[in-house]
Amino acid sequence: MDTNADIFKIETNHVVPSRGKVLISEPFLYDEMFGRSVILLVDHTMDGTMGLVLNKPLPLCLNDVLKEFKDVDDIPIYKGGPLSTDTLFYLHTLKDIEDSLQIGKGFYLNGDFEAIRRYILQGNEISGKIRFFLGYSGWEHDQLCQEIEENTWLIGSADITSLMNEKGSPKLWKNALGQLGGKYETWSRFPQIPTLN
Repeated sequence: MDTNADIFKIETNHVVPSRGKVLISEPFLYDEMFGRSVILLVDHTMDGTMGLVLNKPLPLCLNDVLKEFKDVDDIPIYKGGPLSTDTLFYLHTLKDIEDSLQIGKGFYLNGDFEAIRRYILQGNEISGKIRFFLGYSGWEHDQLCQEIEENTWLIGSADITSLMNEKGSPKLWKNALGQLGGKYETWSRFPQIPTLN
């Protein structure tokens, strides 16, 4: 029987990182924060890189943090990364929010929080439109490129629906890796290595 041992060789997919792309961790990354993570790149410049981990929910809701939302249905918060964990970030699809940073077609980062607050308190739909994160992930100049060369990350694209779908976040890593096809799809089925909490 002829087997292809290369299928088990982890290697980058040679895509250049840029704002709006996602980082997909390689399947054997043994790290509590970044193992099996999908990170949306919100900035990638000569000064460094910033991203938000999309699929690591916190045991915390916006209602727990900001009491003005106590009468609103629970709004989950995700762990955006290990840096500035006392800072709230939000991704949204609301194009009229002033001072928002456009990340990709139809989705934005932060902006006028008062407008976001009004939108929520008026009873508008939040699911699929706004996601909240505490902290962010960051890399210094060339640090991310070095990690990509070391085959820690693959780079993919994600449509706005999957990025904003909180219910799909438990399967986001598997789906994002599987969408790359070929050996990447095979890797997406490998069992997860447990991490120590």
